[in-house]
Amino acid sequence: MPDARVSPRERLVLTAIIELYIATGEPVASQAVANVFANREGLSSATLRNVMATLGEAGLLEQPHTSAGRVPTAAAFRYYVEQITRPEAQLGRIAADGQAAGSIPQGVSNLASSSLSEARREQIEESFSGVASSHEYLERTSHVLALISSGLGVALASSTEGQILEHIHFSRLSTGRVLAVLVTQAGAVQDRVLTLDRELTHTELDTAARYLNENFRGWEIERIRVEVARRVDLEREAYHKLLASVGELCRKGALAGGEGGPALFVDGMANLIATELDRERLRQMLLALEAKQRLIELLTAYVDGTKQEVRVVVGLDQASPAMQDLVLIGASARLGGANLGTVAVIAPTRIQYQEMIQAVRYIARLSERILEVPAG
Repeated sequence: MPDARVSPRERLVLTAIIELYIATGEPVASQAVANVFANREGLSSATLRNVMATLGEAGLLEQPHTSAGRVPTAAAFRYYVEQITRPEAQLGRIAADGQAAGSIPQGVSNLASSSLSEARREQIEESFSGVASSHEYLERTSHVLALISSGLGVALASSTEGQILEHIHFSRLSTGRVLAVLVTQAGAVQDRVLTLDRELTHTELDTAARYLNENFRGWEIERIRVEVARRVDLEREAYHKLLASVGELCRKGALAGGEGGPALFVDGMANLIATELDRERLRQMLLALEAKQRLIELLTAYVDGTKQEVRVVVGLDQASPAMQDLVLIGASARLGGANLGTVAVIAPTRIQYQEMIQAVRYIARLSERILEVPAG
């Protein structure tokens, strides 16, 4: 809804209703709002009921049952997010309403000053202890975001497009299993376990790594994958043994990407199960979220990998009707100027927006510090 159509009084009341709903999960009655604005001149119970009726007519509040209180709509949550992500403008609006920023009624947050608490920052920092590669960082991110939110923690590795090879190393873990560690010139360290169709010796692995490092250091990874496949076909007779090993490792994902697509980490499905009471809607929602390709498309469509800013999307019904009551809060994690991947929370619309926006921003920026490559 356009900002000009919401008066300062309506804005305060709407904010109070949204935050009461986030806190309780119950429809908000006019009496509950009256308690927030107790003794505030010009905001009697009758006035509040009129304001709530106006907000309802504007499509910002809905009434689930005749005798129930009001529930914020997706449009209301979008408006709320707009306010909490525009702190300077919000300070001006509060002042225009004749209310100092420090004297907002209890129950209505100071939208202009929301930052992650010291305790939350310490929890996040501790959770990422020991992380040394981009794979570990993204996997840990999905777990941490699920832990501190009421929703799904999601992390999507970036495609290898534009990434430049610095070094690759292979280690044999067990029969048919090899660890590939790839370092890009931007400083990202990507590791993955490969399951091979045939056994490769330590010597074959060392030879394959030497071949890739000596021939393709400084190449774009996507270009390397294409070139290796070409050489396997073209030089099969002359270099059969060497290229067969290199080709096998690349086909199994040593250079990331591949047929399986980018790595996707998801944690916290139980959070959504616990908050959704409508069993059929829950079933449809889980079907939508369990489709890996749909989640990848969702993150790719809404989060710009070229910018390190938080994107908030309320109502994901464009992706699936079953996701209409979900919100996505996501950001791009970067390293050395390159896109490392996307980190996000997918949760019910009554999530703690201010804290989760700050948490996603903090974790996205954490990648630069915990994965930085030492000089020299």
